[in-house]
Amino acid sequence: MDADTPSRIERLCIDRGLKMTGQRRLIARVLSEADDHPDVEELYRRALALDARVSIATVYRTVRLLEEKGILERHDFGGSRARYEPTEHGHHHHLIDVDTGRVIEFEDEAHEAVMQAIAARLGFELVGHRLEMFGRRVEPAPPPPVPSKARRG
Repeated sequence: MDADTPSRIERLCIDRGLKMTGQRRLIARVLSEADDHPDVEELYRRALALDARVSIATVYRTVRLLEEKGILERHDFGGSRARYEPTEHGHHHHLIDVDTGRVIEFEDEAHEAVMQAIAARLGFELVGHRLEMFGRRVEPAPPPPVPSKARRG
């Protein structure tokens, strides 16, 4: 991405009237380029690699501000740190690998239909929902033994 072109998060900040300092621009760019769900410490490491003047306090303040303005969504996927993603990322769900912390995003029409049906059955119109599943990768089962040929006697 061209350093002069505003990142998608920077554009959202500008649209919502936030003053964009150089460090906010940097943090917005790091967030826009993230294809995972980084925590503040990881955002700081990535920003620091681009600009040694950025401070952890600035990253914390900026993330909190972006969350308050509805630009970032905070997730608690277990562990000790909140993780973040842009709110304009589109509707999706998360499967969290409890062993590695990896977050897998997915969409599922059948799940959406079930949620709509449950809300309707209880007399509600569904206006939103969130699904976070926690799992452990299962090793594939070994193939069944090959039957031995019967002996002829």
